[in-house]
Amino acid sequence: MVKETGFYDILGVKANATPDELKRAYRKLALKYHPDKNPTEGEKFKQISQAYEVLSDAKKRDIYDRGGEKAIKEGCGGGGGGGSFASPMDIFDLFFGGGSRMHRERKGKNIVHQISVTLDDLYNGATRKLSVQKNTICERCEGRGSRKGAAQMCMTCHGTGMQVRVHQLLPGMVQQVSTVCHSCQGQGQRISQKDRCKACTGRKILRQKKILEVHIDKGMKDGQKILFNGEGDQEPGLEPGDIIIVLDQQEHPQFTRRGEDLTMSMELQLVEALCGFQKPVQTLDKRTLLITSHPGELIKPGDTKCVCNEGMPMLRRPFEKGKLIIHFSVVFPKANFLPKNKLKELERYLPVKVDEEQPESMDDDLYIYADLEDCDVENRKRHRHQHYYMDEEDYASTGGVQCQTS
Repeated sequence: MVKETGFYDILGVKANATPDELKRAYRKLALKYHPDKNPTEGEKFKQISQAYEVLSDAKKRDIYDRGGEKAIKEGCGGGGGGGSFASPMDIFDLFFGGGSRMHRERKGKNIVHQISVTLDDLYNGATRKLSVQKNTICERCEGRGSRKGAAQMCMTCHGTGMQVRVHQLLPGMVQQVSTVCHSCQGQGQRISQKDRCKACTGRKILRQKKILEVHIDKGMKDGQKILFNGEGDQEPGLEPGDIIIVLDQQEHPQFTRRGEDLTMSMELQLVEALCGFQKPVQTLDKRTLLITSHPGELIKPGDTKCVCNEGMPMLRRPFEKGKLIIHFSVVFPKANFLPKNKLKELERYLPVKVDEEQPESMDDDLYIYADLEDCDVENRKRHRHQHYYMDEEDYASTGGVQCQTS
């Protein structure tokens, strides 16, 4: 029993969501509310990351389900995982392959893009061109921001780019806070206006557009990441970041992917289920399969059959494929589709009825004949709820709930 559902609600999933459902929910929300895309949604991004941090860890999720957010913060439940939350950016970078905070400090910022792909793209492979904006080191000043030797050390932060302030909280208790130096904006040096590079105006970097060719291999999956190493933002003195492409598969009108298998539904008429059929199915690579059931091979409502080697291609092994799984439903004919004399003739070809044991006497006085009628169960539930608070006399006056007759 889940005590509270706040973290589940933040991610937009149910309390019994699987790890894969949690991953998909976090991926879409984190990309949508990332500070680079939505600078005003920093608090929302933090909440999403904290919710995923807890629910993606089996021990933390168990503690949360039993005791809620309070138990997580207090570290209750004997399981570990309590206390403070990790940085939202650390969680984001770990999820999207960006590494830890220490790794980020040695590299420029990663750029994460999500592109929509169809099931056809993942089956056949595809190439997409993607235009991205990224920071590049200014070639004119070689990332100095000025002519050579013109930059001077910032005397406010002594070249560190950070200022340390000490706040007294209580007598004998102080708090030390590091902030970006306002004088040099964290650069550690100051450049006079006349010495600044004319191309980048002293910023050392330029914003440029780059066209990437994204190759989607056969068999790739929804949520899979494609890494362009060193193609991310550049900063002086740092290794360039990466560009990370996340595949977002759109729903297909006919097929659903389940791992390496494809599933679909097929509707049969009763005569097809009993006497066999041949139905064409167009595959994702535009071939036509003739799905065949031979006479005598009965297909029952709800049956599931499969065609081997007609599912999704395996990644890096495109000639090996999963199964095509078909779920069958059977449409029965309408009432009175045959005259009564023809029904008797049809009965001769169907399996013999299994008669109930009859009593010795078949006197009509011993039987009450009951005819079947259509019954709207949902309407009956609504009707019952409507009269739930009625007095017994009022309910009796309504005549109760009647079966729907045609």
